[in-house]
Formats: sequence, structure tokens, C-alpha cells
Amino acid sequence: MKTKSSTLVFLVASLVQSARARLATARNSVPRAAPSAALKSSLISVSMVTLASASLTARGQDILSGDTRLACEAILCLSSGIRPGECNPSLSRYFGISRRKFSDTIRARLNFLQLCPVASQTPQMQSLVSAISRGAGRCDAQSFNHTLLMWTGSIDEGRTYISPRMPDYCAAYTGHAYTDFVSSGTLPRYVGTPERGGYWVEVRDYERALVEYLARLRREDEERRRQSWLN
Repeated sequence: MKTKSSTLVFLVASLVQSARARLATARNSVPRAAPSAALKSSLISVSMVTLASASLTARGQDILSGDTRLACEAILCLSSGIRPGECNPSLSRYFGISRRKFSDTIRARLNFLQLCPVASQTPQMQSLVSAISRGAGRCDAQSFNHTLLMWTGSIDEGRTYISPRMPDYCAAYTGHAYTDFVSSGTLPRYVGTPERGGYWVEVRDYERALVEYLARLRREDEERRRQSWLN
């Protein structure tokens, strides 16, 4: 049976391995002339995991435990779009924090993350945990299609559309220097245009969704032409 110490070490090792794999992929895919943004982000990801893993010990070799340990794990896991199964306990603890008002939920989740010693070590880490508390769990395609549903036109003749611009709190979270959503290719993508029923999908579904979207546009255009001939 795994001890708390071995579980924590295994988690950190998994995240480091994942970051190193992304780094190797980025390094092999870029021209020698200049590093790409993906390579830069992967380097940051490795540095982030290394810093956090070093901070998971306190007072010599004592391994952090309880909510302090889970808070550190949550910061690691929520900083990446690729999350191993070892993230489940910390993510369950984090997303299990709920209050009557959502603003209070955000504050409580931030307080939880701040239990980790690395959360307050630098201004960058402070801004990271703040961005995580505001964005984590709210920046997926399903959330975007709900929160970005807009109305345009008059009350009688208006229509709804889904905005292609992600909320500011998601831009701050996914674009933070210590997160890797861009380099890991895990950011949701917008399919189509707002005027023609565009919507958000997870990146893994983008190609299929684009084919379906273009097929729908062709059907709509053909029906519009058919109607114009009849009239």
C-alpha cells in the first residue's frame, strides 16, 4: 500500500514526466533558428513543476499532509490542461468547495490554494493561484457556450449568438506564464462565426465539429437558394 509520501512523490514525478515529454515534443518540432512559444511555455511548465515539487517538503524531509498537501497538488494539476489520475483527490477537494454565493466560493477556493507554501512565495505564484481560483472549471467549451450566449437586435426581432471572445478571467488563467494550456493544445476552440451559429468545442473535437458546421452551412445556403427560386 502506498504511503502519503510515495503518493505525493508519484504525483510530482508524473507531472514532471508529462512536462518533459511536452518539452521534448516542442524541441523536436521547432526550427533551430529560434524557440517557439510552445517550447518557451514547456520550459516554464518544467520550471513550475520543479519549483512546486521542491516546495512540497517542509522542515527538512517532512512531507506536507492533509489540505496543505492537497492544495499544492491542486495548484500543480490546475496549472495544466493535461492531468494524470493522481490529480483526482486534490481536484475533488478543490471543486468540492462550494458556498451559497459564487463569489464566496471563489474566495474559499483561493483560501484553500493559499494553504500551499509556494502559493505566496513570489508575485507570479500569487497571481497564478488567484487566476486559478477565478478560472478553473469555468473555461471549458461547455461553460463558454453557456456564459457567452449573447443577444443582439431588438426585443422583437433579435437573435442569440455565442461570442468567440473568452471571458477575461479565462484569458488571465489560460494565458498565465505558469500554465500550459496553449502549449499543450488543450484550449477550447471556436467553430465558425457568431453570425452563422458559431460555438465552442474542446480542441479534440474541433476537426469533426468544423466538418459538421461547414456541412450545415451548405445545407442552409442551398435551402435559402431554393426558397428564393420558389418566391
